[in-house]
Amino acid sequence: MKTIKIGLIGAGGNTRTRHIPGFKAIENIELSAVANRSMESSKKIAAEFGVREVAANWRQIIENPDIDAVCIGTWPYMHCPITIAALENQKHVLCEARMALNAREAHKMVDTSRKNPHLVAQIVPAPHTLAIDQTINELIGSGFIGDMISMDGRINSGSDFPRPNSPPHWRHNKDLSGNNIMNMGIWYEAIMRWLGDMTGVFALGKTTISHRVDEEKRRIPMLIPDHIDILGHFAQGGQMRLTVSTVIGLSPTEVDLFIFGTKGTLRILQTKDTEIELFAGDKNAKQLERIMIEPEKKGKWRVEEEFVNAIRGIEEITHTDFTTGAKYMEWTDAVTISMQTRELVPLPLSNGMR
Repeated sequence: MKTIKIGLIGAGGNTRTRHIPGFKAIENIELSAVANRSMESSKKIAAEFGVREVAANWRQIIENPDIDAVCIGTWPYMHCPITIAALENQKHVLCEARMALNAREAHKMVDTSRKNPHLVAQIVPAPHTLAIDQTINELIGSGFIGDMISMDGRINSGSDFPRPNSPPHWRHNKDLSGNNIMNMGIWYEAIMRWLGDMTGVFALGKTTISHRVDEEKRRIPMLIPDHIDILGHFAQGGQMRLTVSTVIGLSPTEVDLFIFGTKGTLRILQTKDTEIELFAGDKNAKQLERIMIEPEKKGKWRVEEEFVNAIRGIEEITHTDFTTGAKYMEWTDAVTISMQTRELVPLPLSNGMR
């Protein structure tokens, strides 16, 4: 079996804790080179994980003819240019979420991947619901909930009372993060797995913490909302009401989503002390009961395995392909546009809106 040589571009938390161990667990994989934000940090990564070479910059990796694939773990503002350059240099691409700064960049990535259909192009998937996705889809597909009425929910992962003196994160910087707001885009990716695409959204957002203080004691204005309420409509006919926030204190849940149908109800629940759980009840039930999911039906993180298998022609990318990534970026853009215009924004976006 041919050894696949992988270059690491950006080595943040997800790359160190998931991607590198994931690749090292697969036979005939070589981590050939790394380029992080500084030569010093690149050398540390290489020494810690046994990466063969340290590159001076990401272009050295892209232009190296011996490297077969790249794993892009930079902040979103670099995803599009690195992905396009990698594909044009005949490299398979595994790109970290969030896919890009906006839908326009995401579609450029899709277009380039379509011009190179022999290359694998994968976006790191939303991991939150992997364990329950199959069971949710089986319940909905079997007619358990009947016709969907609405999905109502709240996502407060890591939320707490506002702390204005907390330091800014790259996710608070629009130049680095673009139109991505908190983790709502990758949650929409998960929701699409169960309920399909949306045809329109209306959103209201607010920035509760107006400024944060950086390491140099500068007050940095916050331009990305930390609390957002979204209404929407699915192509299949159901509606959605979703709140995403990082500034709600004493919330009893991290994730609490209800899918209401004409015959049954599903609840996706996670607290700070529990893993994500699924509850269900039909119209004859008195209350929702927890669904105990059989081990063989529990999905798990296998991103690196899927990427390598796709390169070797063993399987196709399902978690997540570029086209799906572009859909959640369009949705993210639509939410941003709606907040700015106070209008309902139809999906998919027209060319003039992205």
